[in-house]
Amino acid sequence: MQLAFPDAIYLVDAIQGGVMLINACKPALESSYITKVIHDCKRDSEALYFQFGIKLNNVVDTQIAYSLIEEQEGRKRLLDDYISFVGLLADPRYCGISYLEKEEVRFLLRQDPNFWTYRPLSEQMVRAAADDVRFLLYIYYKMMEKLNQQSLWSLAVRGALYCRCFCISDNNFADWPSLPPIPDNLKVEGNAPEEEILSVLDVPPGKMGRVIGRRGSSILSIKESCNAEIFMGSDKGPPDKVFIIGPVKQVRKAEAMLRGKMMDVQYY
Repeated sequence: MQLAFPDAIYLVDAIQGGVMLINACKPALESSYITKVIHDCKRDSEALYFQFGIKLNNVVDTQIAYSLIEEQEGRKRLLDDYISFVGLLADPRYCGISYLEKEEVRFLLRQDPNFWTYRPLSEQMVRAAADDVRFLLYIYYKMMEKLNQQSLWSLAVRGALYCRCFCISDNNFADWPSLPPIPDNLKVEGNAPEEEILSVLDVPPGKMGRVIGRRGSSILSIKESCNAEIFMGSDKGPPDKVFIIGPVKQVRKAEAMLRGKMMDVQYY
């Protein structure tokens, strides 16, 4: 786990340090007073939750912030076209640097899935791990200058929902921190933003193929019809589940369409 502060970068070794060392970070990771800047926090949050029982909280997700700024400035994002961290670093508006070493490490990881388990860490491993977080605070400050009040609220809510996305909860996340409320200055009559939620749908055994469709055609048509983000648990887990994030009405619309794909319909 990589942690970047304004004056230092720390690499926390979850293998050698184990649960005790990660749990030492738990108060900060769950704190409502400490802002965590992460690029696409969904899988990071899932790992912290299932491996260490940590409920990641108060996250500014730079992937979400990038999309909100694009919307704010009138540029529409294509479906499933989420900015990668490498792409964000390369964008001259935020950093403007190439990250070739990331691609080199990805290549090595494909060759050997145990790449990150070897100790001691090589110089390349230390450099690549540190560079994953080195520029995030700089990018964060650049983004904060661009976001308007409604986008800042959306960023906070979606960041919280992203943290919960793959973290299955039997009590509907009752023991997680509450979502940020709509600020009073945004509650303009007839123009207030709609509450956003996370919905988790269970897909019956053997029906995921229908949900996805041939070459993804079914899920793509649903995404095109609903202003909501839809993620699949897939083989990375949790399997046989679909996660929907967005405004309440759009999430309910997506739920209905997904359930329709799961139904057995026979014609006579």
